[in-house]
Amino acid sequence: MPSPALYGALSALLFTSLPLAPAHDAPPSEARGTLLAARRAAVEGIAFGACPAAEKLPPSVVCGTVRVPLDYADPDGPRIPLTVSRVRASGPAAGRQGTLVFNPGGPGASSTYFPLAAELPEWRRISAAYDLVGYAPRGVGRSAPVSCQDPADRVTGPTPAPSRPSEMYKRERIARAKAYAEGCARRTGPALRHYHSLNNARDLEVVRAALGEPRLTYLGASYGTYIGGLYATLFPHRVRRMVLDAPVDPAPRRIWYRNNLAQSEAFERRWADFRTWVAKHDAVYGLGRTARAVSASYERVRAELAARPAGGRVGPGQLHGAMLGAGYDDRFWPLRAGALAAYLKGDPEPLIAQAAPPETAGPDAGNGRAVYTAVECNDAPWPEEFAVWDRDNTLLAERAPFETWDNAWMNLPCAYWKAPRQRPLDVRTAPGVLPPVLILAAERDAAAPYAGALEFQRRLSGAALVTERDAGTHGVAGGPNACVNGYLERYLLTGAVPGDVTGPEMTPVRRASCAPHPEPDPVSLERRAMKTPAV
Repeated sequence: MPSPALYGALSALLFTSLPLAPAHDAPPSEARGTLLAARRAAVEGIAFGACPAAEKLPPSVVCGTVRVPLDYADPDGPRIPLTVSRVRASGPAAGRQGTLVFNPGGPGASSTYFPLAAELPEWRRISAAYDLVGYAPRGVGRSAPVSCQDPADRVTGPTPAPSRPSEMYKRERIARAKAYAEGCARRTGPALRHYHSLNNARDLEVVRAALGEPRLTYLGASYGTYIGGLYATLFPHRVRRMVLDAPVDPAPRRIWYRNNLAQSEAFERRWADFRTWVAKHDAVYGLGRTARAVSASYERVRAELAARPAGGRVGPGQLHGAMLGAGYDDRFWPLRAGALAAYLKGDPEPLIAQAAPPETAGPDAGNGRAVYTAVECNDAPWPEEFAVWDRDNTLLAERAPFETWDNAWMNLPCAYWKAPRQRPLDVRTAPGVLPPVLILAAERDAAAPYAGALEFQRRLSGAALVTERDAGTHGVAGGPNACVNGYLERYLLTGAVPGDVTGPEMTPVRRASCAPHPEPDPVSLERRAMKTPAV
């Protein structure tokens, strides 16, 4: 490994070998600040070494720090540290293709664990060719963390989760949203305004330069696709290869209020998928032979938890939070169905294990939610009158009660936000400017409805879309679908994307599809119990 000084010198040469693309709609001061910050990072490089114990990573993963401007309009002002992790490519030097940087979304999630993917068979050929790099975006973990409340003040349970909230409950949630927004402003201070998606994209450009890469190879999942879209718009000539997995809808008018309404509607469809699967396996779970019967069993559990919280900590709110996981990933289906079945048979322990909040709050408790709130509230205007939220969510809850109000309460602090709002960038590239981008999407994804993948393909000229049909797990890269993984691997190793097919308007578009991955196998509670040793 070269010394940091040599590594930085090589980076500076690589950085100046390509023209900086014009920053679309970016203020000149921030475009200039990004350029200066990237040049500085290229010279400084990253001094990788043992990861801090807080990252909980094995010795095979090394960590370092990249310093980025808090405010890109003032690149010589305060800088904040971003934690970066890496595992070197395992293959021969002749086959090395550079660095693959991953952002898992959120906002508020860290990908410092990502280098561990090198140990998984689905990533073996990719990790032979690429260094796998993860990082904690600004505000996350040890990267200048955002805080909105004292961890000890968090509401942990048991809590209600009414699908048709009363006026009294609405007033209570309004008060909590106002207090949370005020806490963000008070605890984070003037820096709060600088935690937004445009700065996340600029940070990515600085990380690229610090890694010594002339062009970025990037994999973004969920919200990470929005960062990728912003980066592709701001710095198209810096893109080498880009994978957008489970894309959000990048249209400016949908950031983020309308996207959240669409997500709530999509979760209703996915909740029906889960209940249909449970009904199919009634012989195992005994929760009902139809989706409607399964729903009745679920409502019975909700009612009993409202009267007597399980373990004193699991009420309807905690049950609902656990069940949302079933909407994100069908690998949770057997666990959640088994917990419901066990509870109705008199054993609450599986449900407590899956749904109970931690008994004690660590120092970083609530950090993920704080970053999520700061980024989403800063990114765009939100309705500032609760009457608008009340109207929209009441109408939506009539046909999509499962997630609607829970999602509304999560985002309501944005109605009372204290920091200035950004104007969403028009994510878009002209023909021939950007290398082909690979978009991966599951057709029934609830967290990122499929319309977002179609919108991204329309906006990024030349992008290719691979669809997992009739499936809904959120994030498909490196998952259980060998067909999807084949397209991912081929693209990252060769740059190849699916060929043109004729679209609905008789225009050629780059699209391919894969059959869904197999549904999860049901878990027999009796068979599992027989295998569990007595304690």
